[in-house]
Amino acid sequence: MLEVSHLVKEFGGLHAVDDVSFTLRPNTITGLIGPNGAGKTTLFNTIAGLHRPTSGEISFLGQRIGGAPPHRIFREGLVRTFQIPRPFAAMTVLENSMLVPTRQAGERFWNNWFSRSRVRAEERACRERAQEILGFVGLAPLAGEYAKNLSGGQQKLLELARVLMADPKLILLDEPGAGVNPSLLVTIMDKLQELNARGITFLIIEHNMDLIMTLCNPVLVMAQGKLILEGAPATVRSDPRVLEAYLGGVPA
Repeated sequence: MLEVSHLVKEFGGLHAVDDVSFTLRPNTITGLIGPNGAGKTTLFNTIAGLHRPTSGEISFLGQRIGGAPPHRIFREGLVRTFQIPRPFAAMTVLENSMLVPTRQAGERFWNNWFSRSRVRAEERACRERAQEILGFVGLAPLAGEYAKNLSGGQQKLLELARVLMADPKLILLDEPGAGVNPSLLVTIMDKLQELNARGITFLIIEHNMDLIMTLCNPVLVMAQGKLILEGAPATVRSDPRVLEAYLGGVPA
């Protein structure tokens, strides 16, 4: 589904992503771990089009997307969330969700005058779809609540609802468990497994090792911009290179 080949992203003389290559298979949940500063978020940003690669190739479903603008990558079905959720604070949960679908007739102002029935039909379908997805993630009772009033965990669920409105094929999740209380974390994990069973592929950055080891196979490990290991959770957990990356050395 996703092929990253010899990817490099430099900032000045810093190699934030340094010759990284890997492949994601369809219908998998892949974990991406590593210490702070390892280059994980820069890798996400480069795949999603927020950064242009210095060199290397990125292909999604057989199409090269390295250096493509984020909106084009988004329309192809590759979407991402952020470690810190970014909802429109002064809009409701439902309104935040309804903003996502692209190429709606109402985006062209003249259609609101000359194609009113089409605009109304699309908006009605969009509203129904948003309500369905909010029900799936457990936010239906908060559909009319302003996004700024949600807890951190609820904002993570809203982020998930918004990307689902795009009918994604691959979702890049940036720390879905960060700042989430244990009960909501269980809900998020359950929803990710259910979505994966429906055919959505995930690549997840996460520091919560319980989440990674429960959900993900394979697991990718980055350190100092490089991909140092790829393997099954049990293999990664016990590999000396992972201990060295996180702890600075291998216990005697």
